[in-house]
Amino acid sequence: MKTQTPKNKTFKGQQGFTLMETSIAMVVMMVGALGIASLFCFSTRNNIGGSERALAMAVAQQQLEQIRSVSYEDNTLAVGTVTSTVQSAEQNYSVERTVAQELNEDGSPRQLKKITIRVTPQVGGPGWLNTTVVLVSLRSTLTTGSYAIAP
Repeated sequence: MKTQTPKNKTFKGQQGFTLMETSIAMVVMMVGALGIASLFCFSTRNNIGGSERALAMAVAQQQLEQIRSVSYEDNTLAVGTVTSTVQSAEQNYSVERTVAQELNEDGSPRQLKKITIRVTPQVGGPGWLNTTVVLVSLRSTLTTGSYAIAP
């Protein structure tokens, strides 16, 4: 007569994982995977935002070069603020150009103008895509005058 061995009997060196061990391992792996996924999303968003800021910087530099090409007395350098929309690389940008007359300590005008250019991408979406780029430059006349900064 043969004796039958039960099917759930384990032999030496053959042990499996329990259901609890498997569940804990899956939870640990899921936490790690979710951390990596959120890091991936964060880096993707920042790369897109950096690209938009680089394009906005190129627009701002182009606007500043246009202003540098005109004479000091040109109407383009009239004191005030001008807002316009520029399209570059199939993207619209809001450009705000502010020209201010610099003054001496006694309140008299210097032969020096402060030019501030603010470029903001006009895209729908999160705030990190609409980061404003600001360039500031000083422009003086070629004639001698009171444009030196007083001590």
